[in-house]
Amino acid sequence: MARKYNSKINKIRTFALSLIFIGFIIMYIGVFFRTNMWVMTIFMMLGMLSIIASTVVYFWIGMLSTKAVQVTCPSCGKPTKILGRVDMCMYCKEPLTLDKDLEGKEFDESYNKKSLNK
Repeated sequence: MARKYNSKINKIRTFALSLIFIGFIIMYIGVFFRTNMWVMTIFMMLGMLSIIASTVVYFWIGMLSTKAVQVTCPSCGKPTKILGRVDMCMYCKEPLTLDKDLEGKEFDESYNKKSLNK
């Protein structure tokens, strides 16, 4: 079965959004322990930490996004950002690279690993 790829920026944003929902779920579980204030407080604090972590991740990806190279996708013609040597178009999932050595090769995320960057 072929693995579905997505742009790195969208993956990180999805992770940050999931942290928000996980935080809300943890806090909601804490409501079931209203009779025991300590347990409820622990769940509320864990949920809040998850939401704060999401804020940190959103801030980090925002800073990273400002440094990313913006290119026009040859397939759909929309502007998209590339992180690393290879990435996918945010809109049409077209493999993109700025490295001339990788043009025409099969898309593989392992090209972004440090051990391969010689």
